[in-house]
Formats: sequence, structure tokens, C-alpha cells
Amino acid sequence: MSIRVIRLLIGLVLYGAGCGIMVRADIGADPWTVFAQGLSVQTGVGIGWVTNVVGLLVLLLWLPLRQRPGIGTIANILLVGTSMQVTIGVVPAVSGFGLQLAVFIAGMVLVALASGIYIGAHLGAGPRDGLMTGMNARFGWPIWACRLGVEASVLLAGWLLGGTVGIGTVIFAAGIGPLVHLALPLLDRSARRSASRPVSSLTGATA
Repeated sequence: MSIRVIRLLIGLVLYGAGCGIMVRADIGADPWTVFAQGLSVQTGVGIGWVTNVVGLLVLLLWLPLRQRPGIGTIANILLVGTSMQVTIGVVPAVSGFGLQLAVFIAGMVLVALASGIYIGAHLGAGPRDGLMTGMNARFGWPIWACRLGVEASVLLAGWLLGGTVGIGTVIFAAGIGPLVHLALPLLDRSARRSASRPVSSLTGATA
């Protein structure tokens, strides 16, 4: 358990750092960060602190969905935004599209690696992921539809509030899935074992 908790903490801190680096690139971000950025523009509160508050508010939406938070859920709310805020304060802003793109991709890769680390701890979903799975369990809607609907909504709201939507948003949407898919087997033993099992056995296990 102690090793899993350490993995969780390291992964969440690195995840927040990766998000902060992408913000510093200033060419767009993932939908939830755009939403936090828009709220930050309107309130004057730092993006990282807003991220923590949004995570807490999303957790409240778990109640009607009958979801139960785990250690990882609470740690996510406390650490991701805090790490993001510290990173934004330390990493200088960059200019020039080539450098901005390179910095953004570096941040996205860090987010993918961090995801593999903290997901591999198996200590509970983050508040936003739990919202998707809760909607799926409560209403029977497909996960992809839940995610698309929620993330499209927060992205639009964030953009209207003043968050930055740009080429980075598109790159993140297209690239984060494949990157996490590569990172998980490298950093999560259970995922690596599953990947090495025959297709027939995987099908039987999930039936």
C-alpha cells in the first residue's frame, strides 16, 4: 500500500506539472484546464487553485450518481491544481510558435506518463473521470458519450469565459489517448499483464 500511495502522489504532482507546462505554452489546453483558465480570467484566482475548487465541485456531483471517492480521488483534488499553480509560477512563459509547440508537447507527454503512474496505483478515479463512469453506471449512457458531452460543455464554457482554445487543444484531444495507451503498460504491471494475455482470455474476463 505504501508503494501505491507513493506512486499516486508522484503521478498526481507530475500530472499537475504537465498541465501547468501546457498552460505556459499558451496555444490551448485540455477542456477542463480551459474551463479553469476561463474562471481564472473572470475571478483573478490562479488557474491551479481554480482547478482544485472545480475538482471539489465535480466531486459533489458524484452524490446523485452514487459514486464513492477513494484516496486517489481526494488526493487528485488536493494535488493536481496545487502542482499546476506552482509550475505556472516557476516555468516562464514562452514565445514563438515552434518553441510553444515543443513546450506544449513536452507537457502533454508528461501528463501521459503521470497518468500511467497514478492510474497504476489503483487507488480511486479522479473526480472528473468518476463523473463519466458514474453517469455511465447511473444512466447507461456510453462512456464516450458522457465524456464527449461533459468535455465539450466545459470547453465551450471555458472559451466563453476567456480560456485559451487553440491548436494545443486539438493536439491534446488527438494525442493524449494514444500516449496514455503507450504509458500504461510501461508503468502499470496489471495493464502490462493484460496486454500480454490472449484476446480470447481478455474477452472472457470482461464478459
